[in-house]
Amino acid sequence: MGLLEKIIYPVVDETNTLFTAENRLGKSPEAALFGQGAPLDSLGLVTFIVAVEERIENETGKAVRLVSEKAMSRKNSPFLTLGSLAVYIDELLKEPGV
Repeated sequence: MGLLEKIIYPVVDETNTLFTAENRLGKSPEAALFGQGAPLDSLGLVTFIVAVEERIENETGKAVRLVSEKAMSRKNSPFLTLGSLAVYIDELLKEPGV
C-alpha cells in the first residue's frame, strides 16, 4: 500500500466530510490540493497538512514537518496535488534521522 492510500486518502476522506459534494477533494494523484481549482483555502490547507503529519506519525512512528523552508523554496510546490505531496512525503521519510 502506497503513501496515497495509507496516509493521504484517509485524510482526504476526513476532510471531505466538511465539504458539499461538488467542493470535495478528489482522490487521485492529479487531484488539486491547493491553488486554482482546489477546494482548500489557506486555512483548509494548514488543517489538512496538520492532519497528514499526525497520520504519518501514527502510521510510521516518524515525526515529519511538511511545511518548512525546504518545501517553500521549491520551484514546484509539494502542496499542489495529492501526488506531489506523496512524493514529497516519501522524500522526507527517506532522509536520515527522520
